[in-house]
Amino acid sequence: PGSFPLRSCSPGQARRKNASRRACLVARFGDIYAQERLDAETLLRTYISDVEMVQRIIYIAAVESFRAAKMAYRQFKIRVRETLSLGHSGPESLEDTVLDYIVRHEDLYDVQASVNEVIRSMNISPKISLPPEIDFIVISSLIRELCRVAFSMQTLVPPLDIAFGTDGELFSETKYRHSFGSDFTAALVAYHVWPALMENDVVIVKGEAVTKRGVLWSRRSRSRSRSTSPLLSHHVSPS
Repeated sequence: PGSFPLRSCSPGQARRKNASRRACLVARFGDIYAQERLDAETLLRTYISDVEMVQRIIYIAAVESFRAAKMAYRQFKIRVRETLSLGHSGPESLEDTVLDYIVRHEDLYDVQASVNEVIRSMNISPKISLPPEIDFIVISSLIRELCRVAFSMQTLVPPLDIAFGTDGELFSETKYRHSFGSDFTAALVAYHVWPALMENDVVIVKGEAVTKRGVLWSRRSRSRSRSTSPLLSHHVSPS
């Protein structure tokens, strides 16, 4: 981990090719939505009949994949900067030298470690569950591709990220498309199917969400039933 291989590359190449790399990564994100996401959905539906649960699983996999990849990128960048700073003398800035290095050596990214982290996070998520006979590893190919594209998106200037979404949020036409089965007259998001892709807080690829009426009422009812459950009364405060 303390030593890094060197490969020849003209200074500042990562920034000069930023536009073309961005276009490729945005297209790849769309391909994952169109192909790997559907493959994962088809696979999960052989075990789970609840379509909402299947779609929630895939959405959370996407969110956790970006979170894990961004964390891995930050850690990798710190190690690269510490190593290259010892002998850096220009002509480009240290930051550009670090960026060039990471772009040339993306194959050093330990994507499997991120996949494992995503699966661990999904296993403890209160919003999703699986039948006992399978594990989230069944969609590891989707998670792996999401981690790879998310890691690469951090090398862009500016980096790309996915939008933060919560159940019950106000549906935004600029951020989401209505998913199949939505109530088009409903104003609130019941759950998310796919995240929107953002650049500096501007949506560049719309996500997908399901809208339904009575979302807040149903959430409050579930919250109220949990807080008054005798099984949880010793662990959940009245508030």
